[in-house]
Amino acid sequence: MKFVTRTHRGNILQNNQDSYLNVQDITSLHAVADGMGGHLGGNVASAMAIDALKTIDLKSQPNEQALLQAVDLANRSIWERQINDPSLSGMGTTLTLLWEGRDTLFLAHVGDSRAYHFKDGKLEQVTSDHSLVAELLRSGVITPEKARNYPYRNVITRAVGTNINLRADIMRFPRLPGSRWLLCSDGLTEYAQAEQIIFAMALPLEEAADHLLQVALHGGGRDNITLTMLEVLK
Repeated sequence: MKFVTRTHRGNILQNNQDSYLNVQDITSLHAVADGMGGHLGGNVASAMAIDALKTIDLKSQPNEQALLQAVDLANRSIWERQINDPSLSGMGTTLTLLWEGRDTLFLAHVGDSRAYHFKDGKLEQVTSDHSLVAELLRSGVITPEKARNYPYRNVITRAVGTNINLRADIMRFPRLPGSRWLLCSDGLTEYAQAEQIIFAMALPLEEAADHLLQVALHGGGRDNITLTMLEVLK
């Protein structure tokens, strides 16, 4: 899988609490984590989640059990760290990852970072946000227009490390040569609309990633921005 990553602290924040991972062997693994919990806690949580993913054996083909074990390790490690260190109390992180095998792609997801799939000009958001505003949208309490400016749109309802028990969304997809994927933190999706992502997905990868980063920065850049664009090779 060909890939390119961009990360930026944004226009407002003084540090970048996002972390990412791109590692390849027989299989390849790509992830984005958006930390939360204060100036220090977010950095620690997202980095710990990424470190836990490095325990995945990339010489084996993707499977749900290995993914769940890695996510559980991340969750327990972060939970125990904050219990033992009051200065990190309340920290946690989103986590969205894609594991590419010979014929199959496995995706695991917690929080409001996202994964998009693009094929034949069609864009699909394959993850569902674990956030208050997303739940209100799904239940019909608010409209998409109101959701864009909803005062609690950054409230996360599920995150890695904030509870000893965690349920991650696990999905499986066929490996389709020529298809593209986007993994990103909400620092991008707060500003990039679907039509802008579709436009970018048709560009060369490097240009596409640069374009989307600029969309977020020019839109306001109030949060950290991390995105990985991927293309499934033949």
